[in-house]
Amino acid sequence: MLGGWHLGKWNPCHIIFGVQGLSRIALNRLQKELIEWQSNPPAGFKHKATDNLQRWIIEVTGAPGTLYDNEVFQLQVDFPEHYPMEAPQVIFLQPTPMHAHIYSNGHICLDILYDSWSPAMTVGSICMSILSMLSSATAKQRPPDNDRYVKNCRNGRSPKDTQWWFHDDKV
Repeated sequence: MLGGWHLGKWNPCHIIFGVQGLSRIALNRLQKELIEWQSNPPAGFKHKATDNLQRWIIEVTGAPGTLYDNEVFQLQVDFPEHYPMEAPQVIFLQPTPMHAHIYSNGHICLDILYDSWSPAMTVGSICMSILSMLSSATAKQRPPDNDRYVKNCRNGRSPKDTQWWFHDDKV
């Protein structure tokens, strides 16, 4: 294959998405998830259309009857080359929710995004876990180590480079 041509047929996916460094497995999986999302989006979430399959922006609406009732936030989901074998990077864009597991720089302390990731998980299941985490909050507060953590994350450090300590499943 050269450019977007393969066996005499034009394939725009190679130009639009192939340059971004996704494996064929990741490309196929993301296309499948996007089609599923468009036909059956999870309640409380909206995919904001972009021309980049490797970065999704997802609008999150707080569940009724919770501390975040009807509040709207945005998630940025960046997919690695070897998705779904490797977890995507998921962060909140500004303004971030005030939550005991969400740092002011948007990093999220949630085990399924790191140590407990499974290739069986999807963007939809990630979103539902984040909504569940938000919905179970009993107070709007930052993590106790927010200022120190954010200071140490300057210069674009990925949350995937953090050694998270998962100890609180009540919030």
